[in-house]
Amino acid sequence: MDADALEKSIRHDIDTADGYDALEQTRIKYLGRKGLVTGLLKDIKDAPPDERPKLGAVSNKLKKLTESLLEEKLSVLRAAQQGSRFYKKPHDATLPAHDGMTGRRHVLATVFRELKDIFVGMGYTLASGPMVELEYYNFQALNFPDEHPSRDEQDTFYITDDMLLRTHTSPVQVRYMEENKPPLKIIAAGRVFRNESIDPSHAAEFHQVEGLYVDTDVSLADLKLDVEIFIQQLFGSKTQVRFRPSFFPFTEPSAEVDMTCVVCQGKGCSVCQQTGWIELMGSGMVHPNVFRAVGYDPEIYSGFAFGLGVDRVAMMKYGIDDIRLFLGNDLRFLRQF
Repeated sequence: MDADALEKSIRHDIDTADGYDALEQTRIKYLGRKGLVTGLLKDIKDAPPDERPKLGAVSNKLKKLTESLLEEKLSVLRAAQQGSRFYKKPHDATLPAHDGMTGRRHVLATVFRELKDIFVGMGYTLASGPMVELEYYNFQALNFPDEHPSRDEQDTFYITDDMLLRTHTSPVQVRYMEENKPPLKIIAAGRVFRNESIDPSHAAEFHQVEGLYVDTDVSLADLKLDVEIFIQQLFGSKTQVRFRPSFFPFTEPSAEVDMTCVVCQGKGCSVCQQTGWIELMGSGMVHPNVFRAVGYDPEIYSGFAFGLGVDRVAMMKYGIDDIRLFLGNDLRFLRQF
């Protein structure tokens, strides 16, 4: 085969190689130990001395051409393979459609919206505040003594000596009272943080809703009425409510609020420990020291406050036994609501 015919054969075979295997066979055909181009190079020593320079030049030219064309073809094959990874055949528009996965509101957002609608219907307005809070608003203005255990680092996430992640939404009440004069009736809702050991009933991050009503002549009877109306709208008109004496630094007197067990309807079960009652929220009359901290005269104004966990309400309403599920992002759980 003369040089021109060999070059034409090389170009054709490399150009028509349709894959790595075919390209490798072409390389062997021309550059392998018994390849056609390799054979030309070996024949140089047997050629007459005066023809060896010309034969050597032609052979080396064909060798370099073959190597160059093989490298170019290899790059083309690699690019084609890379592109095929991202290419998808067009959808057939004539095929029947399948149900897509639609988004939905998170169960906690659903419960919060229900709580908000009830409170707004009772005349409350929504207030908000920062999640990164000053220790003054989180503790001092709410009448927490310096030695109170919740001020310790083992209970609270401190950012600096006087700044922390709020442990409750009560600081919103203080900030709101500093900027507004009575009468006022607000709910403060949002995320709160506590340095808790995480288990099915405790989380380091959860959600609260707190209520505050301040005016002249607000009494404990007003607190009981609003709490009963709220609970019966949320859990049903037959739900019974009871108040038990308790202690909170920012209220005096203070009370825990229990409601009829949602599982056994007051008959007694393992959920309520056979008592027929479940604890729902804390409440009480605003402590005079809290009023003094915001510039209210406790001789003129009185008020009540209450707070409950949104996560706890959701667990009670839907029979959820593990608070960690709310922030787990498990679609099997979230799709149930």
